[in-house]
Amino acid sequence: MLAEVMFSPIRSVHFVGICGTAMASAAAAIKEKGIQVTGSDQNVYPPMSTFLAQRSIGVISGYAEQNLAHKPDLVVIGNAISRGNPEAEYVMDHKLPYCSLPELLKHFFIRGKRSLVVAGTHGKTTTTSLLTWVFEHNGLNPSYLIGGIPNNLGQGARFTDSQWFIIEGDEYDTAFFDKRSKFVHYLPEVAIINNLEFDHADIFPNLDAIATSFKYFIRLVPRNGLLLGNGDDRNLAPLLNVTHCPVKRFGLGETNAVQAFNIRYGPTATEFEIPSFKFHLNLVGELNVRNALAVVACAKHCGLKNQQIQSAFDTFKGIKRRMEVRGIASGVTVVDDFGHHPTAIRETLSALRIKYPRQPLWAIFEPRTNTTRRNVFQAELAAAFADADAVLVSQVARLELLPPEERLNPDKLIADLQHAGKTAVYMPDVDSIVSHVGRTVTGDEVICVFSNGGFGDIHNKLLQRLQHP
Repeated sequence: MLAEVMFSPIRSVHFVGICGTAMASAAAAIKEKGIQVTGSDQNVYPPMSTFLAQRSIGVISGYAEQNLAHKPDLVVIGNAISRGNPEAEYVMDHKLPYCSLPELLKHFFIRGKRSLVVAGTHGKTTTTSLLTWVFEHNGLNPSYLIGGIPNNLGQGARFTDSQWFIIEGDEYDTAFFDKRSKFVHYLPEVAIINNLEFDHADIFPNLDAIATSFKYFIRLVPRNGLLLGNGDDRNLAPLLNVTHCPVKRFGLGETNAVQAFNIRYGPTATEFEIPSFKFHLNLVGELNVRNALAVVACAKHCGLKNQQIQSAFDTFKGIKRRMEVRGIASGVTVVDDFGHHPTAIRETLSALRIKYPRQPLWAIFEPRTNTTRRNVFQAELAAAFADADAVLVSQVARLELLPPEERLNPDKLIADLQHAGKTAVYMPDVDSIVSHVGRTVTGDEVICVFSNGGFGDIHNKLLQRLQHP
């Protein structure tokens, strides 16, 4: 079906599930090419809804067969869409041309380019954004697709005529009709793998299954390409012993080919050295040293010089929803972070502790993902909040849809946090959390909200309540 579309002119594309970060970004980039874009979604909230509105892409709220009555030339079906979705069923009934987003990218935009793919359980969005900015800042005009909105770029996707395509490679499955990981579609010339941990408990039964998917990805690196792997990651180490392509390890340990040493952590910036150069980064925490080191290794392989990389680091402005300060009200700083895996939460709080060393640090956590709603990380979640002084946990999303034996136990999570000496409360909804914060804060706290969803616009509600106590 896709081959048929490839050899005919495409004038209109409809995106089913358009408010996913990657889907919305790709839709905007395709519209820039003069193609009519429509889309639908049931979860319409900022920042992606705002992003689409600013680009005059109308989003139909809710799925319905009539949304496809105009018979678009191609339908892109998001990976959150299942059989039974009225638009997916309409596509199947009427045999409309359809594909997944990764297929669209592979066949229409990546093939023939020099593809740099950033993969791993954590740090993909930051690493991809930083790498893209290094190329953009130095005039290389790369195509890119990032699962977030880098502040320097203003959007998560752009397709150019450049030879470079930089893309965030997600291990989640492609679509209901293609259960392979998304990144197997991305034709990597350089594959960066930041780390490897268990995640996505709804589609992977265990860590070995995820490792197998990464092995398939690694097999796609050509002999004239490069595999860049975190040499400090125990789970990743066995996967890097391949001979079909060059392999280079990066990390903080002495055995890495690209090693960061003399690391200096500060509240607003970080410094680290490689044998020939000292880098300065306007990001905090060890997690960002590792992200930046991967960027340095990849950019140097692609011909950029240390000073060119540093010049881009100097002007990098971060990413929305990655330790993003949403506002300060009555002395309280409200931070938004996309973190949901225990390691991501732990590393983010560790970085925030460096950034705000003398202020009480609160965490508000929404167990929303298919993994954190389950009890696979029951113990790890409690440990993840080690650097927080207080933890507020919201009601676990859609808990009733899981078998009782698989559910996260919020009462145990709270008890474990309290046993560790923290103030911890389980609260039923956003309004009760906002009310509790308004009554309890003293005016010097840093509150980091962890959620990969809209979370009931909690950030703005917190700021409004704090401004008008």
